[in-house]
Amino acid sequence: MRDVYRAVADPTRRRILRMLAEVDELPLHEIVAQFPMGRTAVAKHLAILKEAGLVIDRKVGRETRYRLNAAPLREIQEWLSFYEQFWTQRLDRLKELVEENNE
Repeated sequence: MRDVYRAVADPTRRRILRMLAEVDELPLHEIVAQFPMGRTAVAKHLAILKEAGLVIDRKVGRETRYRLNAAPLREIQEWLSFYEQFWTQRLDRLKELVEENNE
């Protein structure tokens, strides 16, 4: 299984995730149509996302459809929430200092 952080590090893969978050599922050809690259390149990005558990695929006839599995993103959200709290506390403290200096 690939690292979720590495999987989302690439802007193309983040864009694919965003696309999949906005719909139930998309066939490969509709995803490919959104990028200035070939089918093989997009398929490689999807394979990386799939290995990280972020994308689930299913066959419908000869077509492969992809959908988002957002559960692995929770790890990133939890990691970021620490820093969100860190910066909120720092900014609150800065606001207090500015208000004290203005009094």
